[in-house]
Parts: sequence; structure tokens; C-alpha cells
Amino acid sequence: MLKKYVTTFFLFSLLAIMMPAMTVSAQTRSRYFDNGSQRRVSYKKPSFYRRHRHLSNILIGTGAGALVGGLIGGRRGVGIGLLAGAGAGALYTYKLNPKTHRYYRVYRQ
Repeated sequence: MLKKYVTTFFLFSLLAIMMPAMTVSAQTRSRYFDNGSQRRVSYKKPSFYRRHRHLSNILIGTGAGALVGGLIGGRRGVGIGLLAGAGAGALYTYKLNPKTHRYYRVYRQ
């Protein structure tokens, strides 16, 4: 019993040490106008969810399906719930609530 707690503590501390504290610096974009003037626009990096929205929604659906399937059908229900949850997450992400990306054309001189 004690060995399990020591191992878990060791793995979590190792994970905490290995993950460096990362800061997100603002990105800078420059625009040039016809008269030669320049304008700089700063913007923040999108959040983790915005960058990985498809994967996050499918994983959340898979986990929820596995939980419900396990509660209802036991071990076999977990497998069925995994598949049903992944399908429902993909359906929600791609068909029911699609997001459009706005792409901007950059002209280089």
C-alpha cells in the first residue's frame, strides 16, 4: 500500500519537474501601406481549446460515453460507450457545431 503512494508521488513530482514554466509571448504582425508607413499589430496566441477543438470535443465525448457505458453495461458497456461517445463527439464537432476559420492573405513585398 505504501509502495503505491510513494510511486505515485514520485511520478507526479517527476512530471512537475520536467514540465518547464512556459509563457506565451504576444505575436507581432506588420502591415505595410501604399505610402510606405508601417503598422504593427500584436495578438495573443489562441487558447489550448481553440487550437485543439476537434480533438478535445472527441475526447470529452469518448470519456463521457465510456463512463455511462461502464455504469450501465459493465466491462462490455465501456467498449460500446467508447465508440458511441467518440461518434457523438465527432458528430457534434463536425456537423452540429462547425466553426469557420478566417484566413487572412498576407502580401509580401
